[in-house]
Amino acid sequence: MKTLQFTKEIKAPAQKVWDTLWNETTYPQWTDAFSPGAGSTVQSDWKVGGRTLFVDGKGNGMISTIKTKNEPYDIVFEHLGEVADGKEDTISEKVKSWAGSLEEYHLSEEDGITKLKASVQTGEEWEETLNKGFTKGLEEVKRLSEQ
Repeated sequence: MKTLQFTKEIKAPAQKVWDTLWNETTYPQWTDAFSPGAGSTVQSDWKVGGRTLFVDGKGNGMISTIKTKNEPYDIVFEHLGEVADGKEDTISEKVKSWAGSLEEYHLSEEDGITKLKASVQTGEEWEETLNKGFTKGLEEVKRLSEQ
C-alpha cells in the first residue's frame, strides 16, 4: 500500500476549512472531484471509534471509523470495509487487502492562512483516481473556504 500526500494553503481560518470539509452542504461539492455526479455524502456520529460511512447517492461506498479527532485541526479515518448494493463487507479477501488503511486531514493556521495536509493509504489500482480527486477536490475546498 502507498501513502499519497496533498497540501493546500487556504486564506481562511482552520474552523472554516474544517466546516467546508465536513458539513453536509459543501462535502458533496468538493468530493464530486472523485466521482462526478455521484452525490457523495459522509454519514457519521463524529465520535472516535464510532461509525462513519462515505457513500454515493446509491448508498455504495466505504465503512470507516474515526481513529483520532481534534476539531478543527486533525481527523484520522480508518477504513474498515465497503457497502455495495446494500450489503456491508468487512471480511472478504478483497476488503482485507486494504482494511485498516488510513485517510488523514491535518490543519494548521498561521496569520489567517490554513495549511491543509491530507493523506490516504491506497493500493496501486486507486492511485490515479485518488491523485486526481484530491488535487481537484482540495482546490474546491480552497475555493469554498475563501468565499
